[in-house]
Amino acid sequence: MASGREDADVLVVGCGPAGAAAAYWLAEHGVRVLVAEKKHFPRDKTCGDGLTPRAVKQLEDMGLGDELSRYHRYDGLRATAHGRELELQWPTHPVYPRHGYVVRRRELDHMVARRAVAAGADLREGHEVTEPLMDGARLAGATIRDVESGETTEVRAKYVVVADGANSRFGRALGTARNRDWPYGTAIRTYWTSPRHDEPWIESALDVKDRHGNSMPGYGWIFPVGDGTINVGVGLLSTFKRFRDVNTSTVLDAYAHMIADRWGIDPGKPECRATSGKIPMGGSVGPKTGPGYVVVGDAAGSVNPFNGEGIDYAYETSRIAAMVLAEALAGDGDAAIDRYPGLLQDEYGQYFRVARLFARVIGRPALMRELSRVGIRSHTLMEWVLRIMANLLRPDEIGPAEAAYRAASAIARLAPRA
Repeated sequence: MASGREDADVLVVGCGPAGAAAAYWLAEHGVRVLVAEKKHFPRDKTCGDGLTPRAVKQLEDMGLGDELSRYHRYDGLRATAHGRELELQWPTHPVYPRHGYVVRRRELDHMVARRAVAAGADLREGHEVTEPLMDGARLAGATIRDVESGETTEVRAKYVVVADGANSRFGRALGTARNRDWPYGTAIRTYWTSPRHDEPWIESALDVKDRHGNSMPGYGWIFPVGDGTINVGVGLLSTFKRFRDVNTSTVLDAYAHMIADRWGIDPGKPECRATSGKIPMGGSVGPKTGPGYVVVGDAAGSVNPFNGEGIDYAYETSRIAAMVLAEALAGDGDAAIDRYPGLLQDEYGQYFRVARLFARVIGRPALMRELSRVGIRSHTLMEWVLRIMANLLRPDEIGPAEAAYRAASAIARLAPRA
């Protein structure tokens, strides 16, 4: 039995990128919003820490441009494979900047959470959401528990934003589930001290191998943090036949040894223990709405299968959700949130479909090896690939990358499982 009761227009479950952004935009709309976050800030999360131009745009729109500029800025991607490397600057775009940042999640999430509070959100750190509160078939809030005192409170809300990440215990309690026919990923990362910690490029290895020299369906990354360390990790896709047999720790170890000399690291002495996690991708989790709630960010599987990027989509889906919730509270009611899945489909549906097809294609190690061998020999081709994979296609003109994407999109429409 809860020891108290509170009321809010909207309850946000979780204060990661999706939850914090939802809280900010809801507060900006004048909505009375309460956010429950199990941990206390600052707290760490498994992540590559890289912010793409799409993510930078969202953070700047939240008024965080000046604060963001204090962190390590980078200009683009260095792709490596088969003994070659190409440096690719972020492409020009009418909406997004030509730079990104690397910000540890312990700083990034705290930054956005503070911004949400400044906008008027009520943030409850150290409060775990334990169970949904139902009014018949409709979600009417949740019970939250103070992790330190054990005291529980019933939070009654007109709507709830499910933003508790990839594992989404709260979402599963409401009936959300991942489409198991669609690809998912897994990632592992840690940090090393490196003399190249402030380079202007993030790096992606397209020819990751296990310790036996076998090609793996995924990529390795190096994100210079600018504080004396680099974030090093490996992301793999489930489309590989032996995916379940892969020990990601040994793959990361093999990758660390592969880059050790170039980056000046001691593979056996990382800064901290490696952490890993499963990543639902391509909008694979649904339903996106239900009676009284919307699902955003990783909890909705809103991760780009092309590159494993999820922070920008967490910010974007939360902004869309905040808009429809504000409309619902202003008088449109459930008809407003019923529009949310369609808005996501319009924005990401076909792009994610193409990306899921790509994930299936590169699940064949021999094919991945040949594609990377061809790609790394052409700077122009890799510039097209970067524009497509980072979802920076131009809406105002049709260039080679846009034409290539349209061709891939036509193929994806014919693929029954994409």
